[in-house]
Amino acid sequence: MARPVTLFTGQWADLPFETIAEKAKSFGYDGLELACWGDHFEVDRALSEDGYIQSRVDVLEQHGLGYFSISNHLVGQCVAEAAIDARHRDILPDRLWGDGSTDGVRERCAEEMKDTARAAKAFGVDVVNGFTGSPVWHMIYRFPPTSDEMIDAGYREFADRWRPVLDVFAAEGVKFALEAHPSEIAYDIYTAEKALEALDHHPAFGFNFDPSHFIHQLFDPVKFIDRFADRIFHVHVKDSKVTLDNVTSILCSHLNFGDVRRGWDFVSPGHGDLDIDAMIRALNRADYQGPLSVEWEDSGMDREFGATESAAWVKQNDFEASGRAFDAAFAED
Repeated sequence: MARPVTLFTGQWADLPFETIAEKAKSFGYDGLELACWGDHFEVDRALSEDGYIQSRVDVLEQHGLGYFSISNHLVGQCVAEAAIDARHRDILPDRLWGDGSTDGVRERCAEEMKDTARAAKAFGVDVVNGFTGSPVWHMIYRFPPTSDEMIDAGYREFADRWRPVLDVFAAEGVKFALEAHPSEIAYDIYTAEKALEALDHHPAFGFNFDPSHFIHQLFDPVKFIDRFADRIFHVHVKDSKVTLDNVTSILCSHLNFGDVRRGWDFVSPGHGDLDIDAMIRALNRADYQGPLSVEWEDSGMDREFGATESAAWVKQNDFEASGRAFDAAFAED
C-alpha cells in the first residue's frame, strides 16, 4: 500500500466521535480526516480546554487510527461569501452566526479559521482542508452583463479576506487546502490559477484535490493534478457519475442530490466516472505522499456498505511509483 487510506468524517457527523472511530476501523480504514463539526473536532474546545486534544488522540490510538489533517469547510465557506443568508445559518454554530449580519459572520468565521490553524498545529497535523466561499460565484453566467472588472474585484476581495488568515497558517506551519468546487473561488483549472495569482501564490494556500467536482464539469481531473503538482496538499477520493440523456441538465434543474432527474450525481467510489488508475499515476508524478481520504457520498447506497467497499477499493487500486524502467533488467548482465 503506497498511502494511508482515511475516512473523512464530515458525512458522519451525526455519530459521536468514538462511534465513528470504531466503525472506521471495522470498515478497514487506516485513519480519520476529522471534520470540525459535530463533536469530532471542535476548534474552540481544542484551544480552550486542557486535555481536549489528547482526548481525540486517545480515541484514535485506541482504535489504531492515524490522523493527518482536519477539515473546516463550513466555517471557511462563510469567510468570503458575497452574502450571508439562511443557508449559512444552518451550517454555523450560534457563536459564529451571532446576529447574522454578513460582515459580522465573515469576521467571526475568519477568526475561527485562524484558530483552526492554531488548533491543527496543537493536534499535530499540518493540513487544514476547507472551502473559501466566493464573492463572484453568483456571477458565473455573466448575465446580467458582468464585466471583467467586476470579476477581478471579486478576486481581490477574496484575497483581502483570506490573506490575513493564510498569514496565520504560515506562521503556524500549517497549510490550507481549498477543495476546488463549484460555489468556491476556485472550481476549475483557470479559476484556481486566478485564485493563486490573487494571493500572490501565498505559500500556505493550495488544494485538496477532489476529482468528483471536476468530472461533472466535463474536464479531466488528472489535468488539475498535473497543473498544480506542488500545490496538492491533500486528496479526497470521491466519485461522480454523469447521466446526461438529452433530457437531464448538467445544471441539475434545482433538483437535490439523489433525484434521478439530475444530469449528474455523487456516487460511491468505483461506481462513477473516476479513472482511479490515471489519478494514482498523476499523484505519483506529483510525488504526493499524503493520505487518500474517502469522502463518502451516495444517496442511493447504504453508507456503511459503501464506506467498507470504498476502503478496500482504494487500497486495491493505489500503488507506488516505479523506481526503475520496466525493461531495465534487459540491460543487466
